[in-house]
Amino acid sequence: MHRREFIKKSAQLSGLIIISPKIDFKLFDVYSEDELTGKRSPELYGKNFKLREEAYLQFNLMEKAAKESGYNIHVVSSYRSYSHQNAIWERKYKNYRSQGLSHEKTIEKIIRYSTIPGTSRHHWGTDLDIVDATKGIPHNPLAETHFNEGGRYRDFKLWLDEHSEKFGFYVVYTNAPDRKGFSYEPWHLSYKPLSKKMLEVYKTFDLKKILQSSKLMGSAHFSNELVEKYIKENILDINPDLLA
Repeated sequence: MHRREFIKKSAQLSGLIIISPKIDFKLFDVYSEDELTGKRSPELYGKNFKLREEAYLQFNLMEKAAKESGYNIHVVSSYRSYSHQNAIWERKYKNYRSQGLSHEKTIEKIIRYSTIPGTSRHHWGTDLDIVDATKGIPHNPLAETHFNEGGRYRDFKLWLDEHSEKFGFYVVYTNAPDRKGFSYEPWHLSYKPLSKKMLEVYKTFDLKKILQSSKLMGSAHFSNELVEKYIKENILDINPDLLA
């Protein structure tokens, strides 16, 4: 069986997605499962943050343009490995369980904002969380209220709305009223020219198998229903501009 047919057949048998007929099958040789699940690091660039080279260069241009407009972009988070994401997962899991939440409620609460290790877009080296440091950085910089009307980052948010896409960076989790999955994250941007291709490959993985065999804290409670909902809503219900 030819490689293209094998990949398409395997993906369809997983029952999770159907590959777009427009996908470039050469991408499967460029982006491996280990790389896209954070278990193998790609070549990364940057000093206080890490991105793939193309995303890094475009981010530098956006950072310069922002500075010319009076904003000082501060990167709160960029590339994260599987182990890094797992540390976040375990910390939150233990915290919510100590509060008396059931395993199911704990998972439900975590995935409002945090991804299950192996499914984070931060594994790809294309995504980053940013704020404006010109007015100082509060103890909770990644809070929606800072970006809303009257918030310290409101003007910066409006600048991003007007300019970030010119550099290839798009908000991932929008405030569209009908969107499900992760809560609105105005600070989380993705470099579309690379991340769109990666998502096409990522969607062909048997994520149900990957997650249920991951041996993560609480993974024994990853039911078929939970995993299928998570894939549909948390992974795929994103800014439609990142899918087009």
